[in-house]
Amino acid sequence: MVIPSEDQHMSEYIAACDERRAYISGFNGSAGTVIVTLKDAFLFTDGRYFLQAEKQLDSNWTLMKSGLPDVPTWQEFLSKNLEKHSRIGIDPTLITAADAESLETSLKAKESHLVSLTDNLVDFIWEDRPPRPANKVFPLDVKYSGESHQDKLKRLREELNKKPYKAMVVNMLDEVAWLFNLRGSDIDFNPVFFAYAVVTHDNSLLFVNTSQVDDVVRTHLGDPVQIKPYDEFFPYLRGLGGEVDLSDELQVLVGDKCNLAIVEAIGRERITILRSPIADFKAIKNETEIEGFRQCHIRDGAALTRYFAWLEEQLNSGTQLNESQAADKLEEFRSELDLFRGLSFTTISSTGPNGAVIHYSPDPADCSIIQKEQIYLCDSGAQFLDGTTDVTRTWHFGNPTDEEKRAFTRVLQGHIAIDTAIFPNGTTGYIIDSWARRPLWEDGLDYRHGTGHGVGHFLNVHEGPQGIGVRIAYNSTALKSGMTVSNEPGYYADGRFGIRIENIVIVRDAQTPNNFGNKGYLKFEHVTLSPIHKKLIDASLLTAAERSWLDAYHAEVLDKVSPLLKNDTRALAWLERECSPL
Repeated sequence: MVIPSEDQHMSEYIAACDERRAYISGFNGSAGTVIVTLKDAFLFTDGRYFLQAEKQLDSNWTLMKSGLPDVPTWQEFLSKNLEKHSRIGIDPTLITAADAESLETSLKAKESHLVSLTDNLVDFIWEDRPPRPANKVFPLDVKYSGESHQDKLKRLREELNKKPYKAMVVNMLDEVAWLFNLRGSDIDFNPVFFAYAVVTHDNSLLFVNTSQVDDVVRTHLGDPVQIKPYDEFFPYLRGLGGEVDLSDELQVLVGDKCNLAIVEAIGRERITILRSPIADFKAIKNETEIEGFRQCHIRDGAALTRYFAWLEEQLNSGTQLNESQAADKLEEFRSELDLFRGLSFTTISSTGPNGAVIHYSPDPADCSIIQKEQIYLCDSGAQFLDGTTDVTRTWHFGNPTDEEKRAFTRVLQGHIAIDTAIFPNGTTGYIIDSWARRPLWEDGLDYRHGTGHGVGHFLNVHEGPQGIGVRIAYNSTALKSGMTVSNEPGYYADGRFGIRIENIVIVRDAQTPNNFGNKGYLKFEHVTLSPIHKKLIDASLLTAAERSWLDAYHAEVLDKVSPLLKNDTRALAWLERECSPL
């Protein structure tokens, strides 16, 4: 049986009731797939989680380090390592139709095949499985979204008319939330709610637990949007063909992250699977959303300043703080900000060796004391009504070694290379990823994660389809003006320390002296405003242009953040010191 990480909506972060892979394996990282045979159990995960998985898996498990030489993907494992005539159980709601189709093709050589299970076998043995959340849904005012849900539905129908398609099924939670200008809290850190939607030329149907929807939401949606019980979604799909008169030429559009159960309910011959047009709409922020990103990052910068100034003072006075206590203090500072709606992910507050665990999360009951003479890495973010933040800063409150300073400076140089990049329209994040790695490569260093991910607007902190990285999928989406993406190169010395510098940047049109090929050119605008630690910089490695960039960035941080710190003299003094010229 295959047990993936995702839920039925292919969410990256999931509710506790859907954490089947974590329940069966003990590994709770956000990415990984389990294969259980009659004799063995295997966990496949990537470089971000090798160290974490080694700690959490017991002797029943074999860790498959995806991406390393001679390690098959979990898909290759099924087709190459299992015996002939294998029957491989899958929950059809937890695998994409595209993945299932390619798996079936690869399994033919072994005369093996997938079996869609009516019930998930893990659920039979999970006796204390948590209930599915059903928290209140609320509207997002157009003053934050910048576009009404009526206009979004109109844009989607115009897209359906181009082909033509008779309907679209929307299964991704952030796409449903974006399309209808609704938000919720069913999944921690992600302002989404459990729902599906079906949009035809005449109707819009929202399938949601009706106890989550009050009169405010119904008034917001209006009569044109029909609200149906969540559990009626699959029965509705089985009758959709008759309702909208489907044929081989007139089909239903589903996104490429649509689960297999949706396709089986409608019928494969009536389905067209493509990248969701909503994903592309959502990825390009309008001017209201972009201004929201700018403003929420200024406020966020004030909270970060107060936190790092406080942390330095505590460590200098000899106070013992563990990583979790520090993270709680940062959340406290953020919670005082206007329009704050919670964190955007679990804060990564890591000292020394823990910083080398790329997605480390401190356990309040068992985590390390922050050491003044160790590197401290903090990756954190927040959800605001006007935007989402995600920022990483690396600090040393004592005396860094020459090795630490050189590695930090190489990371900084890669960060600056992305921030200052200018490139023609049509360029992908796959193409420019190496610009962030080049300074590290000069020293024989690298990192095992992407350089940047898309960021939602008061939505999921990780958003596609755009990104900057070595994954070939990033080569299928050109960067476009209005897209948001993170800029976060790093370096991790296993067992000793970790370094990452992360800002959120927005793709904007660039004015260049020439316009070769009439393509038009693009650049990045950074919106994250938090000092970069000068004590960790080996200035001898920086070019004059890099020094100028750093001084200009710090001047901008001081100018925009300091007005919010008039009532905190300690934080303001700290910010002035950290933003002084190199």
